[in-house]
Amino acid sequence: MDFKEIIHILQEQRKTIATMESCTGGGVANAITNCEGASEILKFSAVTYSNEYKIKMGVSSEVIDKYTVYSQETADEMSKNITKFANSDYGVGITGQLNRQDPANPVGKDNVVYISIYDKEKDKYYQEKMEVHKESRKLNKDHVIDKIIEMLLTIIKS
Repeated sequence: MDFKEIIHILQEQRKTIATMESCTGGGVANAITNCEGASEILKFSAVTYSNEYKIKMGVSSEVIDKYTVYSQETADEMSKNITKFANSDYGVGITGQLNRQDPANPVGKDNVVYISIYDKEKDKYYQEKMEVHKESRKLNKDHVIDKIIEMLLTIIKS
């Protein structure tokens, strides 16, 4: 799966997207920019691997303290704040752990990823919690990206 159809639909709708990624490390932005027309729909992308930069990009430190950095609440903060920052129509936020415990955040279950897609026009979050059990980080990232493509297609076609 790739982002070609999503890009085409967003171009027709004259809508844009932005991403704030953690465990996917920019994989979503990379997948988008691998397709022609990406510059028309991708407003901004941030890889916020550390809590410090999630907070600098608008994620509430109180949310991280209360729910942990690996939570649906943090993913929601990421998706909404990147939408605001980039003034985009949609924002994608991804946080979780892939194949290793994070020594800086020794909480949460390994191999669980939280996805949030925020729709500014509807002021609505679309959420997904998924477990990833592929043998490598790259395959797990690809699995998460495929889920995001599936979610976005459902959202933008409705």
